[in-house]
Amino acid sequence: MAESASRNFSKKLIEIDVISDTVCPWCFVGKKNLDKAIDASKDQYNFEIRWHPFFLDASAPKEGVNKKEFYRQKFGSRVEAMFRRMSETFKGIGLEYDTSGLTGNTLDSHRLIHYTGKQAPDKQHSLVEELCLGYFTQGKYIGDREFLVETAKKLGIDGAEVFLSEPSNGTTEVKEELEKYSQNITGVPHYTINGKVKLSGAQPPETFLSAFNEASS
Repeated sequence: MAESASRNFSKKLIEIDVISDTVCPWCFVGKKNLDKAIDASKDQYNFEIRWHPFFLDASAPKEGVNKKEFYRQKFGSRVEAMFRRMSETFKGIGLEYDTSGLTGNTLDSHRLIHYTGKQAPDKQHSLVEELCLGYFTQGKYIGDREFLVETAKKLGIDGAEVFLSEPSNGTTEVKEELEKYSQNITGVPHYTINGKVKLSGAQPPETFLSAFNEASS
């Protein structure tokens, strides 16, 4: 036990601030690649990961709209090629990309992520994983209160249902985080590692590993 504690203490700390939106498929792909890099280097580093909000479409309807139709209207004739590309990309990370269900406003999901970061920070990263799995592979609607609450309960995040039941809870904090972290960001995912190394896009695990090395030197 003492030897294990000594090894843990000797590891360098890697702090990662991730800016993302919960309906951004490349953000989820980036997360899966980040997780691979973390798993490959966990004997070298301890990790602290914090998730921050971004809105790909802040005007998206709260009530939810058909996902396929929404993207057809937004991207026109390009949408089928986009869906095919995402399907191939998701297969590469061992998942099936699901275009069924609804899409819409992501504010409530960011409120829940922010709440978890304050109340149960060790579960925030897992929460993002479960939300993305639901939305991208199971046809769940990211704005569905029931889905959000069920996901929080699954991970043992206490108080989420009460928190989300009041629409004003966390809204100001999400907007403040948006201003603080996303002012100079034009796209997501975006990563800041130890406050000095910045990466954009769904980078491969090897790029994250190089960034860890640079950030810890």
